This record gives sequence, C-alpha cells and structure tokens, in this order.
Amino acid sequence: MEAEKHYEMVLTATELSKRLQISERHLVNLNATGRLPRPIRLGRSVRWRADKLRDWLDAGCPARDRWEAMREGGTP
Repeated sequence: MEAEKHYEMVLTATELSKRLQISERHLVNLNATGRLPRPIRLGRSVRWRADKLRDWLDAGCPARDRWEAMREGGTP
C-alpha cells in the first residue's frame, strides 16, 4: 500500500485529451507550440505526469516557458 502512495500516475496523449475534453490533434498542437507542460519520454512513448498537470492547471495553464520559470522560482 505504501508503494502505491508514491506512484506517479502518467497519462498518454489519448488519456490527457479526454481529461481536458479536447481532441488529440489539438493536444499535439498545444504541445508543439509549448502551451502544455513538458512531457516525459519512456522509450518512444510520450507521457504527462498527472501531478504536474494538476499543478499547471491550478496555476492557470501558463505557457511552458513561463511555467518552467515559475517552477524554478524565477520570474515569469
């Protein structure tokens, strides 16, 4: 049970687009233009960490460069 607490859930593009209620094509465009948090790669698979996405949504969905600056403690 303790190990499950620390498990970081990751989402595929399909899963994320469903949660955001947008098309996969729109999600790909948002990612390509830097308007989503940076995904992680697991081999050739692209995934987004659910916890990072929640934080990003809570912050008002800033562009990737601004989001990364905010996370590093810099000024956006």
